[in-house]
Amino acid sequence: MTLARSRDPGDRERLLSGIVDLCEAGQARGEPTHPDIQALLNSIFMTLVVEAERDIRKRLSERLADADWAPSALINIMALDEIEIARPIIARSPVLQDHDLIRLLVQATLEHQIEIARRPHLKAPVVEAIISRDEPAVMTALASNDTAEISPDAMSRLVNRSRDVVALRSPLARHPKLSSDLAEQLYLLVGRALRDALSARFHLDATRMQAAVNEALQAAHKGESDSAIGPVEVDEDREDMERSLIEKLDSAGQLRPGYLLRVLREGRLQLFVMALARLGKFEPGQIRRAIDTSRPELLALACSAVGIDRSVFPTILEHVRQLNGGRPGGGDEGVRRAASAFGPFTPDIAGMAFRQAVGQV
Repeated sequence: MTLARSRDPGDRERLLSGIVDLCEAGQARGEPTHPDIQALLNSIFMTLVVEAERDIRKRLSERLADADWAPSALINIMALDEIEIARPIIARSPVLQDHDLIRLLVQATLEHQIEIARRPHLKAPVVEAIISRDEPAVMTALASNDTAEISPDAMSRLVNRSRDVVALRSPLARHPKLSSDLAEQLYLLVGRALRDALSARFHLDATRMQAAVNEALQAAHKGESDSAIGPVEVDEDREDMERSLIEKLDSAGQLRPGYLLRVLREGRLQLFVMALARLGKFEPGQIRRAIDTSRPELLALACSAVGIDRSVFPTILEHVRQLNGGRPGGGDEGVRRAASAFGPFTPDIAGMAFRQAVGQV
């Protein structure tokens, strides 16, 4: 109870560690988890993890990655966290089911999708979802996953796609599920070293394959050439992932004002913008306009509207300025003006004032 009342990060981590120890001890004794207890564990973990520092969440993800008793909602939230925290969960958690992984492919960043494609013993429905999404970097990671359940049809589609996606060719040439027929198709696309490896592995007829290569070269001279992978843009993927994380925290009742300061301390300004907008029922664009002005009182009104205390705001403002090129400006005078936003009025009034003021920017 002493640890539960403490706000110290070290005490929070000891509390989390103690709960994990209790759960692991119960599992070791073969004790089934009653549904009511599972629901309580889910509530406790969600409350503590949402407010935990990044390093604590990272260590916790390592401990929970192999736990089959871990609450599903918690594991799914951690799988959407930043990639260093999510990686062990995505790679190893037995709690993540095929439908969870397919949903992550839609909602998470490109880095998360690549980790999903690398997950050992990936099932056929997830493989199909990866190929259908046709993201080159993710398909390349899948082609390097020797334990994935890649059907003959899926392998054929990957080989066909390698005509355009150069990076697919090398892992496919080494894949244990590559058939002889597909090896002949791939032979026409790869360089000498991989051709030699394919010939040795599948006992390909060197003369016949060389004739096929010559035909392919003639076609290439007529304008049919391989295309390299272009640069991968992850900003939109990251924004979608962060929006999804905020929505999940909110729907679970875990999105609270204290979360704003935590994400700022972690240097995640965009997540701060989305979380503040969600808490105050504002538009993210309104928050972005407010922090790009020389009027910190606008940000103060938004913070006041979601219940941020006057004493906490200077710290929030300092972090935002550090992450946003010194904006919102106004210097020390701006800080004094911002203090007036925490006047003797309700959060609803502060929210109305913010919407009206930011609409004039």
